[in-house]
Amino acid sequence: MTQIYRRRQTSVAQIGNTPVGGDFPIRIQSMANVSTMDTDAAVAQAIRMIEAGAEYIRFAAQGEREARNLENIHRQLREKGYQTPLIVDVHFNPKVAEAATGIVEKVRINPGNYTKQTDHDADSWDAEINRIRERFIPFLDLCRRHGTAIRIGVNHGSLSERMMRRYGDTPEGMVESCMEFLRICREQAFDEVVISIKSSNTVVMVKTIRLLVHTMEAEGMHYPLHLGVTEAGNEEDGRIKSAIGIGSLLIDGIGDTIRVSLSEPPEAELPVARKIIDYILERAKIQGFKDSKILSTNFTNLHENTIQDSKFEIQGSRFKVLSVTDLDFSRPVRSVGVIGGANPPAVISDRLDGDFSVDSRYIPDFLYIGDATKYPSDTAIPLWIDIDHWQNRPNTYPYFQLADLDKLKATQADMKLLEIDVAEPDDTLLEVLQHDKTVVVVLNYTPVLSVYLTRIFVSRLMEAGCDVPVILRCDYSETDPETLQIKAAIDFGALLVDGIGNGVFLCNKQISPCMTDMYMFSILQAARVRISKTDYISCPGCGRTLYDLETTVARIKQATSHLKGLKIGIMGCIVNGPGEMADADYGYVGAGQGRINLYKKHECVLKNIPEEDAVEQLINLIKANGEWGEIFV
Repeated sequence: MTQIYRRRQTSVAQIGNTPVGGDFPIRIQSMANVSTMDTDAAVAQAIRMIEAGAEYIRFAAQGEREARNLENIHRQLREKGYQTPLIVDVHFNPKVAEAATGIVEKVRINPGNYTKQTDHDADSWDAEINRIRERFIPFLDLCRRHGTAIRIGVNHGSLSERMMRRYGDTPEGMVESCMEFLRICREQAFDEVVISIKSSNTVVMVKTIRLLVHTMEAEGMHYPLHLGVTEAGNEEDGRIKSAIGIGSLLIDGIGDTIRVSLSEPPEAELPVARKIIDYILERAKIQGFKDSKILSTNFTNLHENTIQDSKFEIQGSRFKVLSVTDLDFSRPVRSVGVIGGANPPAVISDRLDGDFSVDSRYIPDFLYIGDATKYPSDTAIPLWIDIDHWQNRPNTYPYFQLADLDKLKATQADMKLLEIDVAEPDDTLLEVLQHDKTVVVVLNYTPVLSVYLTRIFVSRLMEAGCDVPVILRCDYSETDPETLQIKAAIDFGALLVDGIGNGVFLCNKQISPCMTDMYMFSILQAARVRISKTDYISCPGCGRTLYDLETTVARIKQATSHLKGLKIGIMGCIVNGPGEMADADYGYVGAGQGRINLYKKHECVLKNIPEEDAVEQLINLIKANGEWGEIFV
């Protein structure tokens, strides 16, 4: 019996007393948002993070002075009995990274800061690689002498001009930016390396890291990976974005350390990260696939699958399973009403309890009421009703179980919902799904197994050329909203980022349906498949942030949350700000102490605005561009 979950095998990077990679646990980290020059505040915040579960603590250092003061922070933490490794985050100035070696256990560098602007021709490209070697190899030698590990951290928003010219703003450019440095590390036999490639766009993040793993495997590299969604935001949006981006990779065994980046106090990030990891590791306890090759890190398409547990049992099944690393996956799907085809994924709300109230901001596409005796006479929202109670009223659609297949064949309706909980459709079921063009499949699986079983089922549909729409359904019993957000985001998001799923159906009786409706819309938005509200790209802040980020995010949200579909970037500083919010409509970026720059798309249109006036100026800028109103399209 083989486990359904398996970690990618990596090399081990020694980071102080807490190694990462190999068979070591998935590590959790966070980043301080105070200046390293404030030693007491930095030590106090580090202790709060450690006690909340952080296994690494990262600090930003703008200059050599800030880097050197980490020695005082490091010493005080050790004197207080805390042995947690410290990491310094360096941008722009490689000399700062050199100053930090020997003081902290790991140094994060950004490849975009090691290169100069060059022409696109081959000679200039090769000459720049030689310049990188001249600067990077002495740094590796210094790290080796001091026993300091490094993180090569590529950010979507800070690719070098050189990479942008050759590759554009693409996954290929981010991967190549990383690989240039990894090839030097391998050549120099420097193995204390961790890699990260981050983006505020969950789909870009997931697909880029998959491409990186492919590329490393092809070149015989196995370095451990750090995962995180940059500028995820706060509250449920930040948690859902992080769970989708991080969880979609962890679920396939990719990732050795994670950070959840929230625009909240750093210690608030750690419990969220722990919940993500714990939910992923529930899969490691399930002996669900017998004598099988589970798609996780071997990157092949052909697999033999024999599923056996209390609910699912398939013997001798042989068919292609979806490659989770396929960057160009596309499954043709027919349209059944507003489901499938070119329609955005639908939202189905569980209303079996008879509560038909809805939040006007998050109106579901369908209500599942089960029993027609609960029929609400005052709703215009289409209803799904169990076939034994369905009376063919206007705006209602029959809902069938797999045991009702004969009833389904005999029923005439514009849309018929068929709930399925088996892993593989047999020939009889496939024939119905192929020929009855009014059927929509509702896949209802146990949450922990849902991603694997859905991939198998959809693979079988594709093999048979069946274009039936598929709704993803999962039933939970959570009382804690945050836990539900995380679990649902992983289960639905891991499929949605791969283009699987024409709707989501989240059921959880212990939390109000209006709240679960909101979570479904947030999951679809975070997976970039349906935009229904304002999208905030806000960073978590660090020692470079020179204004009150949390308060500012709250003020901007309060003023602009009605602008449906608008993207607003809220960035602490210019390090990643302008780049990470590249697809934002407007940007609010720290420019200096108490000063803000405002952006329209890529252009900085207002500079050095006093912080106290900046939110009002942002509102005025949106209004001046005619994009202020109850609904922005």
